[in-house]
Amino acid sequence: METSIPENHKNVATAIHLSTFAKYLFPFGNFLAPLILWTTNKEKDFVQEHGREAINFQLSMLLYALAIGILCLPFFTIFASDFVGLVEIIDHHVHEVSVKNVDNLSGLLTLFLVAAILLLGLFVLELYAVISATIHANRGEYYKYPLSIPFIKTTPQPIEESSSNQSKNEHVN
Repeated sequence: METSIPENHKNVATAIHLSTFAKYLFPFGNFLAPLILWTTNKEKDFVQEHGREAINFQLSMLLYALAIGILCLPFFTIFASDFVGLVEIIDHHVHEVSVKNVDNLSGLLTLFLVAAILLLGLFVLELYAVISATIHANRGEYYKYPLSIPFIKTTPQPIEESSSNQSKNEHVN
């Protein structure tokens, strides 16, 4: 599909999406690297749209991961007392430890399993979405991330005064 978007704009938009993987190199790299690329090329509409989408998606993923952690926190504190009890049992009865001595070990393991599955699902979603966005940007197409919360809204373009004056003059004549 042939587009009128310059190759440079496509390359910068592609780099914005790929730069979200910088979080594996340094903390908050998934925000800092795309933000730097985006702000230095903000005057380009194609780059503006892709940068906004990438930052919104990264903020959404952070919010979802925090929500999973916050939801698990009360359950973790409930089951933590059983874990402390397990440690005490092991310390005092090294040769007599059995699974019967721990009351809610299955609850703790279930909690960790559910949290791990949810976080793994977020990871797979993020990986899929970023790669898809990168491919779309490289092709010169716009991309809307799934489950992305629009924290940064699209800013409406200001109407130029000279063009509005020209249209008024044309209506008068």
